[in-house]
Amino acid sequence: MNRRRLLNPLNFAALLTIAALVPSMRLYDADHRALAWALLAAFSFGFLSLSVWPPRLRWAEHLVIGLLPVIALVLIGLDSRPGAVQVLLVIWAAVAFADWPTRHAIVAVVAVDIVYYLLLRHMGDFRAPLQIVLSFAGFQAFAALCMHYARSAEHTRDALSRVNADLLATRALLADSARDAERVRVARELHDVAGHKLTAMRLNLRALADEPAFADNPQLRIAEQLSGELLGDIRNVVQALRDSGGLDLATALRALAAPMPRPRLRLTIADDVRVSDPAIAEAVLRLVQEALTNAAKHADADMLDVTLHRNGDLLHVTIEDDGRMREGWREGNGIAGMRERLAALQGRVRLVRNPSGAMRINAELPA
Repeated sequence: MNRRRLLNPLNFAALLTIAALVPSMRLYDADHRALAWALLAAFSFGFLSLSVWPPRLRWAEHLVIGLLPVIALVLIGLDSRPGAVQVLLVIWAAVAFADWPTRHAIVAVVAVDIVYYLLLRHMGDFRAPLQIVLSFAGFQAFAALCMHYARSAEHTRDALSRVNADLLATRALLADSARDAERVRVARELHDVAGHKLTAMRLNLRALADEPAFADNPQLRIAEQLSGELLGDIRNVVQALRDSGGLDLATALRALAAPMPRPRLRLTIADDVRVSDPAIAEAVLRLVQEALTNAAKHADADMLDVTLHRNGDLLHVTIEDDGRMREGWREGNGIAGMRERLAALQGRVRLVRNPSGAMRINAELPA
């Protein structure tokens, strides 16, 4: 995930822009040149670090975003001559609108531009400082709009991916449920039609065998024996059709997790687990779906372990990730909905923190 963010095309565009500033570093006075290089390197490092901060260190990411304009303004203040380093404020504006709420980003950009204007007036070597600030504010607005639409497109793509995975998983359960219903129907037809007629035929053959004229007929005894064996075979087929393996939860759960690059799903289902009730299967599906979402958004987890096993009349579902719960974490609407869904099925769910600091979900449902 971090590597994918680091290789984002927008990062390449920003780094190319920063690289274009390298020739202008020689324009700084010799006394300030080393500091200018250090500030440009610090800005570049801080910008790249925004792609690797895990969700549990979100505060550190916000701190870096707040420091970037300070670095850019100090770099601008080192040289009173007009230069190109002001473009760093455009890059920072794009970062602010990408990571902060729009209202907060607008306030931050306006505040930084005011400081930039006051800095230009203090330096005194810039003509029409307000015009310069407004010009770069236009570039900042353009960068902000680009980031806004890019972020909206990314959120829409992720939402569509989750919806598609949800549909695939639900379709797998519905298809499996339909196959189970068809097996039960065929079993019922075999039992009620073929089984009934074979039983009647056996009774008639036995009645014929009791007649003195047919008592010594070997073909009649063979026919009666074959009808009995056929009736037994049909009963075995009917039993096999009724004793299905239940709904294919494994396929549905893997389809649900497939579009998510992280966390990966590691699924363990005990051999004695049989779920034939679509409502129970749907509850397990939504439970794992919520766990996947929370592990990706809040725990920065790479792996999600899901284990299903039976204990008497109860189906136990244990879900555990390898991330780390944030301090002060509170249950949201997703967890509340999870509890309500299981309670409606006479089930329950319990959330605990494991020894490594990650979340563990223990759920019980009627098997």
